[in-house]
Amino acid sequence: MSANTRFPVAVHIMTALAYRDGESISSPLLAKSVRTNPVVIRRALRELRAKGLVEAQPGAGGGSRLTRRPESITLLDIFRAVGPLSPFSLPNKAEVKTCAVSCAMRKLLSSVLADTDRAIARSLEAVRLSDLVQRVGEAEKLPR
Repeated sequence: MSANTRFPVAVHIMTALAYRDGESISSPLLAKSVRTNPVVIRRALRELRAKGLVEAQPGAGGGSRLTRRPESITLLDIFRAVGPLSPFSLPNKAEVKTCAVSCAMRKLLSSVLADTDRAIARSLEAVRLSDLVQRVGEAEKLPR
């Protein structure tokens, strides 16, 4: 299984937009910061735009910027914009009737994963985009 990087990429994009404080930033410039292809950035921006977190100005000299103040955007907002509501999903397969583990697993894991989803949501909701921008500013002042 490969890791899903859509959320970290979206957080990077949103932090860069917030750090530039209202300035429009092009997808090639964002791609350079994230170290990925501009197509990946445009795909993430499309999802963020669909949830009302960013707006885009097309064409030469265009770019994207936040639609809200960074203080009003949580990491949960970003998570919900670019990914499934849960990072986990149970396989949609029929249980093996002759196997006690197979028959019990969906019910057992459903409750554990629901608790996990709630914990992730609480954690992400506690961090605002402005918190990350502040941390970037603090890190920028440190000697390298």
